[in-house]
Amino acid sequence: MSIGEESLKKHYEWGGKIEVVTRCPIDSREDLSLAYTPGVAEPCLEIQRHPEESFRLTRRSNLVAVITDGTAVLGLGDIGPEAGMPVMEGKCALFKRFADVDAIPLCIRSKDVDEIVRTVSLLQGSFGGINLEDISAPRCFEIEKRLQQVCSIPVFHDDQHGTAVVVAAALLNALKIVKKKLEQVRIVINGAGAAGISIAKHLMRMGAKNVSLVDRAGLIYKGSPNNNPEQERMAERTNPEQRKGDLRVALQGADVLIGVSAPGVVTGDMIRGMAADPIVFPMANPTPEIMPDLALEAGARIVGTGRSDYPNQINNVLAFPGIFRGALDCRATCINEEMKVATSYALAGLIPDAELSETNIIPNALDDRVAPAVAKAVAEAARKSGVARL
Repeated sequence: MSIGEESLKKHYEWGGKIEVVTRCPIDSREDLSLAYTPGVAEPCLEIQRHPEESFRLTRRSNLVAVITDGTAVLGLGDIGPEAGMPVMEGKCALFKRFADVDAIPLCIRSKDVDEIVRTVSLLQGSFGGINLEDISAPRCFEIEKRLQQVCSIPVFHDDQHGTAVVVAAALLNALKIVKKKLEQVRIVINGAGAAGISIAKHLMRMGAKNVSLVDRAGLIYKGSPNNNPEQERMAERTNPEQRKGDLRVALQGADVLIGVSAPGVVTGDMIRGMAADPIVFPMANPTPEIMPDLALEAGARIVGTGRSDYPNQINNVLAFPGIFRGALDCRATCINEEMKVATSYALAGLIPDAELSETNIIPNALDDRVAPAVAKAVAEAARKSGVARL
């Protein structure tokens, strides 16, 4: 069987990847009286008097909502909320496995920004954090921004920021190997949707000076008739020479290619046209923009993909469990830029310089050091930046 066929078979066997278990005994009349009525009235009244006690008296302190509208699920596109459920369950399972965070999938049957924002905001009192997932651009930008304004708990769009912080960590280490500096290299990001734009913002925040975004129509530049509002805002900050042209033009002399776009859109000739010792991260899943062996044959010095069957897997699971673990532990009100930058440096720092190599620039997704290291860095950054409540 193919991996897809075997996965389908397993999903039928599992009947879902998550379940609810109790944390209290319910084996006697006394147990019932304590966990439920009449005893439960007292914690209810305590929360009424002091709403913040909901974090101590309920599971809210460790509970994250994983929310989608099903419009951008994996590489499948707009398949709907019910069809997105297996991915959301998988996300919840990863939260639990890697950071012991309890997560609940909530798939909303609406594409209306106002309706989604209102729905999530009304539910925030039941959770310690909100993880937005697989919502199409540019709506995802507006949804996240507005929810951050109205919610008193962290709101994090993983497709944007989880991807960005892991890419940055991998790039920091790759640049050490090729002996180049972030502020000096020319970076091309192919894909100007949620992930591409967030990667660009994050890398520039960390010091990158020359970043260009490319979409189906070519390089993003100021005033392009193809720009959506978010791309136009990015055009003010990227592509410093305001060049025009396709991906081939964009890659001429570039030091770094980051792909968050579509299978097979990068050729060996494009790689050969890049600067010496190019770093290539083709991350389209399941088929990257260029296969690693072809990129290496064309002269790429370091290659990282989103796949687990090649070295240097650049995967969001390295970020989001630890980020939420750290944010929940210090009861942060948000996940800010300082916390994201801290995550990138924490991930990069897990590989000592002496162990860095072309095939070892980022920790393995199953490395149990990752989530605790990220959580510690995130909580410290939250406290230093003043958004921690503990």
